[in-house]
Amino acid sequence: MADVGSGDAAAVARSQFTARFVLRGELAAARALSALFGVALPEKINSANGDTRRAALMLGPDEWLLLASDAGVDVIAPALGNALAGIPAALVDVTHRQTGVDVAGSAASTMLNAAVPLDLSEQAFPVGMATRTIFDKSEIVLWRTGPLAFHIEVWRSFAPYVEGLLAVFQKERTG
Repeated sequence: MADVGSGDAAAVARSQFTARFVLRGELAAARALSALFGVALPEKINSANGDTRRAALMLGPDEWLLLASDAGVDVIAPALGNALAGIPAALVDVTHRQTGVDVAGSAASTMLNAAVPLDLSEQAFPVGMATRTIFDKSEIVLWRTGPLAFHIEVWRSFAPYVEGLLAVFQKERTG
């Protein structure tokens, strides 16, 4: 994990996820991939299942973001594609389009709320919730991975901007 900043109240680091896919299809497609992918693809919009090895986020009624750090695209894509044979669905490799940033610590939600217009209290945005939103001017996917931890998926071209703002917010919090 490449560290892009740290502080007493929150740490910011590049994510370990190295493979990313978008699945579009009905629940039958998600169910067909769950066992093979190793994570149950959620069936509730704005929810996520998984950990730092593999994760699945349901972002819409027919859309999942699949993340993996334990195997490359060249291994995962053919297996998932074969599992979808005969099922109306689309599986798109978005690994080169986006990257991930992890934010964790006691000030993580406060730092994020400086640029995210959602209530990030644990009551309103509980562990396991994931949604599209904005981070200042950048579209992101935000997933609460723990009580004090979040994962951000952002397009690579916007990653330096998001990381730069996080560094500014972090500096302001730590003095």
